[in-house]
Amino acid sequence: MWFQEAERIYLVPIGKIQWWLLEETKDPLQELFGKEVFIHNGIDFPYELVSRDREQLHSTRLIETLVGLGLRGLVLGITDYDLYVPGLNFVFGEADPIEGTGVISVKRLKKQFQEDDVDQGVLIERTIKEAVHEMGHLFGLKHCPASHCAMHFSDTVEDTDGKEKAFCEACNMTLAQIIKDSGS
Repeated sequence: MWFQEAERIYLVPIGKIQWWLLEETKDPLQELFGKEVFIHNGIDFPYELVSRDREQLHSTRLIETLVGLGLRGLVLGITDYDLYVPGLNFVFGEADPIEGTGVISVKRLKKQFQEDDVDQGVLIERTIKEAVHEMGHLFGLKHCPASHCAMHFSDTVEDTDGKEKAFCEACNMTLAQIIKDSGS
């Protein structure tokens, strides 16, 4: 798979996002995936991709925008705006392994409940978990039934809180096999 040839991962801020959050996400991704992580200058907020009915960004279309940047490496966009895909109320993120590009939103990671703000440390933990999850998809991993695994599907922020920032043994074995089969 082409992702093995990618020497780096780009974190791309979309619109206004806390720079410290990108910095805190960078090192864990670099350690886990063994690729250098760069923080891109970012892109302006794509107002044209906002669904007026939902007041959310269509994540698949946002991925297409990120692909259009032409970055040579794996790309993970990070936004503070709520994301959706048709058929779901919202998503924390989405990934397109064929394009090597994914996106996550921190909007719902900031709110444990609609009215309660979370502290900076909790937000960092949640962001890393969702970034690892989407990067796992870019490397070919599927959703995992183990609730503690980073590849477990998060339907709620509580699901995210219950996950670790790493893959379970089964997903680690699958990832190792994917890498082996790709010839790296």
